[in-house]
Amino acid sequence: MNEPDTLLKFLKNISPDTSTDPELIALYKQTGDMGVLADLYQRYMELVYGVCLKYFKEEERSKDAVMNIFEELSVKLKSHEISNFKSWLHTVTRNYCLMQLRTPRHLKTMEFNPEHMQSEENAHLNGVFEAEEKLVLLEKCMQTLTPEQQQTVNLFYLQQKCYNEIVTITGYDWNKVRSFIQNGKRNLKICMEKNENEN
Repeated sequence: MNEPDTLLKFLKNISPDTSTDPELIALYKQTGDMGVLADLYQRYMELVYGVCLKYFKEEERSKDAVMNIFEELSVKLKSHEISNFKSWLHTVTRNYCLMQLRTPRHLKTMEFNPEHMQSEENAHLNGVFEAEEKLVLLEKCMQTLTPEQQQTVNLFYLQQKCYNEIVTITGYDWNKVRSFIQNGKRNLKICMEKNENEN
């Protein structure tokens, strides 16, 4: 039992009820063992699914989200100090759902409401990104953005990454990612409209 491998196998085979959340978190951070993370996550999968279903109102999409959030946790858990895992996981799940609902893919199915300028701008950009005849103009306007705006706008709109994924990929904090995307989106819209009017 003194051998590390034997100890790990022993810990992985314990009933989940015999280890506390903090113990499993510490073990995962130490070993990176996905089995340990799975034991921890399994305790709260129904909670995560319930939150996803509340936001998406689609069973299949909610099931996919449960798996995607598990993948996010494998990265996030290593860099966060967590005192209450259940509460923290609930927040992560809610943020994930909100970010997914703000992507252009969702905007395709949203009813247009002129009272919401943010939705109007997103819908406009969504149309811009999907129209093949405007790709050349889009590339030209992308070059007018700062490197940070180019990177985050590309990840968010073209690669369909959520804010949290962009934070992980770029290393920027959440507020900076939001700022880069919002400013980049605004600058792109101005550039695109200016060129459209000139033509």
